[in-house]
Amino acid sequence: MDGSSLYDRDFYAWANEQAALLRAGKLDAADIEHIAEEIESMGKTEKRELVSRLRVLLHHLLKWAHQPARCGNSWGLSVANSRDEIETHLRDNPSLKSKLDESIADAYRLARRDAAAETGFDEAVFPAECPWGFAGMMDEAFWPEG
Repeated sequence: MDGSSLYDRDFYAWANEQAALLRAGKLDAADIEHIAEEIESMGKTEKRELVSRLRVLLHHLLKWAHQPARCGNSWGLSVANSRDEIETHLRDNPSLKSKLDESIADAYRLARRDAAAETGFDEAVFPAECPWGFAGMMDEAFWPEG
């Protein structure tokens, strides 16, 4: 053996071992510190997923607002799918609703940069802060005008 822990050598085996220990009530044998780290990491992953889904939605809404002549079915489908995915993600992780303002700000910053790169417009063409509230951007009847 190289002295490294199972956690370092084989995460899958470690995870299964820890699950079995927890189910058996053997907390004293469980790797509590690493379990706590992994649970925190899972929470951060869920928030990053929300930001990613919001980024796609906001990117397409910005393009829709600033390139109305190029609006098409694929952008509309992307917006509709993004709205559905965000709704599902929040239903599965309702506590993320408390992080919406922060997540929208993070996603918008990235979406603004994406929209500028894709459209060829200067980033300053797009509002510095997200121009839409969450309810508006999620409303299936909402399609921004330039």
